[in-house]
Amino acid sequence: MDNVTRPRILVVGAGFAGVGCVRRLERRLSPDEAEITLVTPFAYQLYLPLLPQVASGVLTPQSIAVSLRRSSKYRTRIIPGGAVGVDLRSKVCVIRTITDEIVDERYDYIVLAPGSITRTFDIPGLTDHAYGMKTLAEAAYIRDHVITQLDLADASQDPAERASRLQFVVVGGGYAGTETAACLQLLTHNAVKRYPRLDPGLIKWHLIDIAPKLMPELGDKLGRSAQEVLRKRGIEISLGVSIAKAGPEEVTFTDGRVIPTRTLIWTAGVVASPLIGTLGEETVRGRLAVTSQLNLPGRDGVFALGDAAAVPDEAKVATGVEGAVCPPTAQHAMRQAKVVADNVIATLRGQALKPYVHKDLGLVVDLGGTDAVSKPLGIELRGLPAQAVARGYHWGALRTGVAKARVLTNWTLNAVAGDDFVRTGFQTRRAAKLKDFEYTDAYLTPEQVRAHVEGTGTGSG
Repeated sequence: MDNVTRPRILVVGAGFAGVGCVRRLERRLSPDEAEITLVTPFAYQLYLPLLPQVASGVLTPQSIAVSLRRSSKYRTRIIPGGAVGVDLRSKVCVIRTITDEIVDERYDYIVLAPGSITRTFDIPGLTDHAYGMKTLAEAAYIRDHVITQLDLADASQDPAERASRLQFVVVGGGYAGTETAACLQLLTHNAVKRYPRLDPGLIKWHLIDIAPKLMPELGDKLGRSAQEVLRKRGIEISLGVSIAKAGPEEVTFTDGRVIPTRTLIWTAGVVASPLIGTLGEETVRGRLAVTSQLNLPGRDGVFALGDAAAVPDEAKVATGVEGAVCPPTAQHAMRQAKVVADNVIATLRGQALKPYVHKDLGLVVDLGGTDAVSKPLGIELRGLPAQAVARGYHWGALRTGVAKARVLTNWTLNAVAGDDFVRTGFQTRRAAKLKDFEYTDAYLTPEQVRAHVEGTGTGSG
């Protein structure tokens, strides 16, 4: 077949779900069976679970950004940009390229894996004053910011300013928030030794969450173990509490406390990419409602997975949990990718689709240093054994040998030599907050998508 007649498979998103799908399609489809295109603003797959270690300086940013262009066998066309709308009737994806052009990409089959964005609430000052932890740039920026607070506190002659710069607030008691607070607290604990004028007792970390438990998925025993590790380090944990309002120099908690701080890190969950809202289809808490075969009912050739899709969790449904959907985790995204790829190929070849069924293999939480808790296959571990399992799992999940070598080298060097606490100083003159990293205003409404497609003549009528 030539390029004109080959079916066109369009994959949106280069996270665990999108990249896993593309790789499997490449391996299992011959070049003349289909043309594969991937839409992503960045030509790398970000290994999100290790972001806290980038923020704390244990890993370099490059080590967890796995290049999509490295493999010589890579035959997928990459469109550098972001999908801002999809017209399912016309089979057209509207893309805003990195040069800010709007282009239309036709497809025969589309795999929607746009991932998620940080979940925020209508809290006064939140997006203007909080920092996120969802992108590589945010993790690198937060490291710079935290070290800058130590530098500025050291230089300040004002005791009140010094104290406020040395207080840090993390909102979100899930994996991301807990690991972020744990890793960054170690960073400041170790860094302050290089600042003889600063009183280490002034450094205070707060971890808060509106839920009654920290990481409830761990269970009571491991959850308590994680809390005990953090409290021994001096991290103040407040549960049943959230943010009432945020300002440039203080944060007000819902229990009335006012914390003087220049650092508010928001990790209170995620929501599906706004791209899903452009489809005009049924959603479950913002995630696209799909079948257990990961396809969209009533729409030919439309598949969705990962954080942006409400995939029925058949393993839980089988135990009597009605309406259960898979949580937005890397573990599910990687395994859904294989099923989606196989089902796209099955559709191409006129074969039967198979459902996604996967029982969670367990949980790993790296608290920095030699501290960790994990629950592989239901076995509860703490300390060094848990740390070995956590790092072993992450290391094994990295897709390329180069990425594995970089991460292992970083871990070894950090364990042996520690950190130099150097900040790059990028964006020093301009603060970059939560609202600056996720371009949520770039997406179209379903009506705008349809009007655009019809206006450019790419619709089917």
